Amino acid sequence: MAEKIGLYAGSFDPITNGHVDIIRRAAKLFDKLIVAPMTNTSKRYLFSYAEKKIFIEEETQDLANVIVVDGKDQLTTDLAKQYHATFLVRSMRNADDFGYESGVSSINKALDDDIETIFLISDTKYSTISSSMIKEVAKFNGDITKFVSKHVAQELTKRLQKGN
Repeated sequence: MAEKIGLYAGSFDPITNGHVDIIRRAAKLFDKLIVAPMTNTSKRYLFSYAEKKIFIEEETQDLANVIVVDGKDQLTTDLAKQYHATFLVRSMRNADDFGYESGVSSINKALDDDIETIFLISDTKYSTISSSMIKEVAKFNGDITKFVSKHVAQELTKRLQKGN
């Protein structure tokens, strides 16, 4: 039987506890889960791809079937083909995410009909958390340790205090 490989792609700038929850849940569904920080041209990033990769690896080091790769400047479907992933993992925090995520799914299906998208709904405790909100709270010295790991919180705070 063929290995079930999933790809969870996102900007992960920074990776949140909500992202980590999705990774842990998705890892149970696949023989191998590829996690990739990707390019979203509509976003301005605080962290490099190398930094994001390190954060994700720290958060998933106990998951033997999770591999973190750099997805910079690639289409998600091309990266999926490269790693033989036949499933894309997408997450939705709330109803507002549905329109965007269904559009992403439709584009990916048009690009590669052999790749299936799986949606995981965020745990309710993470349903209002976004990387953008966390950056905003951190910028004004708010406590973000409920939303991200201690290391990510330290690095984000340090980065924002420098003014990027």
